[in-house]
Amino acid sequence: MFTKVERLISSRNLKPKKKEGFLKIISIFSFLGIMLGVAILIIVMSVMNGFKTDLTKKILGLNPHIVIQSNGFVIEDLFISKIKEKFKGISISKSYSGEGVVIINEKAKGIVFKGVNIKEKKIKDFFDKNIVSGNIKEFKKKSIFIGSELAFDLNLNDGDKINLMSSAFVSTPLGKLPKQENFTVAGTFNTGFVEFDQNVIFLNLEDSLSIFDKESNDQNLEIYLDDPLKANFYKQEIQELNQNYFIYTWADLNKSLFSALKVERNVMFIILTLIVIVAAFNIISGLTILIKNKTKEIAILKTLGLNNTSIKKSFFLTGFTIGFFATITGIIFGVIFSLNIEKVRIFLSTVFNFEIFPSDIYFLEKLPSEINFYSIFVIFILSLLVSAIASYIPARHISKMKTFRALKYE
Repeated sequence: MFTKVERLISSRNLKPKKKEGFLKIISIFSFLGIMLGVAILIIVMSVMNGFKTDLTKKILGLNPHIVIQSNGFVIEDLFISKIKEKFKGISISKSYSGEGVVIINEKAKGIVFKGVNIKEKKIKDFFDKNIVSGNIKEFKKKSIFIGSELAFDLNLNDGDKINLMSSAFVSTPLGKLPKQENFTVAGTFNTGFVEFDQNVIFLNLEDSLSIFDKESNDQNLEIYLDDPLKANFYKQEIQELNQNYFIYTWADLNKSLFSALKVERNVMFIILTLIVIVAAFNIISGLTILIKNKTKEIAILKTLGLNNTSIKKSFFLTGFTIGFFATITGIIFGVIFSLNIEKVRIFLSTVFNFEIFPSDIYFLEKLPSEINFYSIFVIFILSLLVSAIASYIPARHISKMKTFRALKYE
């Protein structure tokens, strides 16, 4: 593609003379600008990918993949059998959830009450994985498990008594009042998802039906899949079995969140790409000055028989070489930084005594990062394309240069 002469001219252009020190500075800034632009782009994309992946895992680990609500109709055993027959290997459990209030020590906090059957495999696996204190064997009637964050906020310990108030009303001589029942804290759990640990309490299924004044026919079905990403497909198939029930997936519940993450990721990509484009302008300015300074040399090369195309290719190669090696260096730096970003966060937080990634805002306990090779490839191609365009713009003007004018006064 490039002849030996073209490569030789390009290599000489990359080593400016002492009197051309300004060109060297421009080349260095071009290199650093593209390198930092590519590195920052990879780091930000890795963090965004990691944040989305970790958040998805947390959501899938804490919530059922598909929920079927009775919608006023009884969920019959025949319907459950049809689901099990049609979709082998899925896990189905019964539950009931509702909103209520925790009352203790003159404190009150709005909470989600979730009634579960501890004998169900998925529920048991959840507690085995996330339980912090207490014993699952103590999770009996009139006992609850609460998140560690909620326990800290309300100063609760295992064995403490608390009062739960539901949104259901009961008739009393004083009129209708919210239904209340007393429970014992059997233990605490910690999922690492702060928002969940602060706002969810687990009850026995019978207790949740009782406090909300519901019957067994009001229970919901929770379905857990081997591949949660196919939840919408399963939803449509199940809906065809019975149109009376209300069915939704984990994706339906978090659609706005993931849509916002996607938009934010795309916007960040566009904004950070501008860094690479701005850095490429240094290549344009550097090559323009270089060509201006090399007018005599270019004229001599033309006189010796080197055509315009070869000269343009040699100067194009000069700018493209800067962009290519800056891109490679930026990718290496970006990948290394992304792999160690949590260590960097801890170091900066320790040195400056400032919380860089507060878990109560971002829902996660550590700064996530996920290297996506497709994203790196796109960034690599984009950076090379920008470098190529920036190198071609000044090089194409060489063909307009008049040889006799350049040599007239020599």
